[in-house]
Amino acid sequence: MIITKTPFRMSFFGGGTDMESFFKEHGGAVLSTTIDKYCYVTVRHLPRFFEYSTELSYIKTEKVSSLDEIQHPAIRNAMKMLRMREIRLSYDADLPARSGLGTSSSFAVGMLNAFYALKGKHVDRKRLADEAIYLERVLCNEAGGWQDQIAAAFGGFNRINFSKDGYEVLPVIIAPERKRQLSENLMMFFTGFTRLSSEVQKANAAGGKDRTAQLKEMLELVDVAQGILEDRNKDLDDFGRLLDRTWRLKRVSGSAVTTDSIDSLYEKGLAAGALGGKLLGAGGGGFLLFYVPLEKQAAVRETMGDLLYVPVEFENEGTRVIYYAPESYVPIAPEHTAK
Repeated sequence: MIITKTPFRMSFFGGGTDMESFFKEHGGAVLSTTIDKYCYVTVRHLPRFFEYSTELSYIKTEKVSSLDEIQHPAIRNAMKMLRMREIRLSYDADLPARSGLGTSSSFAVGMLNAFYALKGKHVDRKRLADEAIYLERVLCNEAGGWQDQIAAAFGGFNRINFSKDGYEVLPVIIAPERKRQLSENLMMFFTGFTRLSSEVQKANAAGGKDRTAQLKEMLELVDVAQGILEDRNKDLDDFGRLLDRTWRLKRVSGSAVTTDSIDSLYEKGLAAGALGGKLLGAGGGGFLLFYVPLEKQAAVRETMGDLLYVPVEFENEGTRVIYYAPESYVPIAPEHTAK
């Protein structure tokens, strides 16, 4: 049996510039961190006592005898890609899916990590990120960028640069006390609305609006934000004010990014004392993030009313195997193996 633990990510600046269609021509960069909220993937070989050969448990349960019967596209394609057979897989998470924190990509990274461990193979973080990107963007044909898979695999507070040659992951150097202060000033609330990131991306693309100008400006803000974090002489509150600027750029870049309800919640948060914030993920719902000075946080929590407040902290480890008990496994004859 193998159990992997993979963090979710919180993206601050540069979202959208990690789309291959953009960064291959203009370059891209994302400033993000992983947080102490995780998904857990448990994998083992299924004992041969059942009529089915694969058992999956996530938001639903599947019991099938052929890989082609698997409804979950990421699991189906990952099992085919790595030639996994006779598998029992279960998924659990600290936060709901479709919530804007890269949950599907964290699952993809954690699943691939578990599959390799079950095979007795160690693969590095870059390979996990690369194969998760290939799994979601190519095999599953899901619209979206590359940042989520990379963040989940590597972990930590990073600047991820994108170019026609690929990507590089660079840790952001922040003084420990300044990093702690940043963490304490962030407040995250669950809006209750969820939507697939790929659906939001497709809806925005279908709108036919050229987002290049906005994305270029959002890309420039990555440098500004990083400069605020790394320079102790700069006011950290400017990071919060810059979040407001990048959010207002993002919300006009596509019709599916926000809703009237989310806009209303966001403006209430600012009126209560937040200096800035954004909706995490591609848009359409999920988690609202605010930068709020400590003395204003009680007022913001009261203003958010019935929304669930979710305290978070930064984490640094990325995906990892937390339980490793390999099994002896002898494949059955090919003619009896599930397709």
